[in-house]
Amino acid sequence: MIYRFEISFADVDRGLYTDLDLRVAKHPSEDLPYLLTRVLAFAGEQQEGLAFGKGLSEPDEPALLVREGDGRVRAWIEVGSPAPERLHRASKLAERVVIYCHRRPDLLQQRCAKEKVHKAEAIRVVKVPPELIAALEPLLARNNRWDLSVNEGVTTIVCGGQVVEARLEAMPLALPPS
Repeated sequence: MIYRFEISFADVDRGLYTDLDLRVAKHPSEDLPYLLTRVLAFAGEQQEGLAFGKGLSEPDEPALLVREGDGRVRAWIEVGSPAPERLHRASKLAERVVIYCHRRPDLLQQRCAKEKVHKAEAIRVVKVPPELIAALEPLLARNNRWDLSVNEGVTTIVCGGQVVEARLEAMPLALPPS
């Protein structure tokens, strides 16, 4: 199924204002919380060259990525709880790695603490509150119109007359070695 998201995006914290018109394919094995987290990650990581990965048809690609003109990966953006080995490889390939985690980021951090993950302290984990996803899920339609803003760390989404707010907290995957 294809979902359309027309998003009027204002990130006051970064001074970034743009309109997004996204068509997001949902794989049959993908659940709605994952899809919504992908869309939130696309908005939150908005920058020139940002694109959706090829998804489950190309398991070696992340959910989102930014490539340089020469093919190098500038940003590798995952959704969910990727395996430590995947993050290890990603942090060797990309200048920047970010994970948007909508379920138990503490478990992701614990798993990765037991494995070798290259530059784990430089990998950023963005905790997407389950309450935010739960509030957005019943509002999801085939065609969606969102006003999404970020101001002083608070994400506000207006959709169909409903206002949903949450703070998406960012933390390192691991603490720097002492």
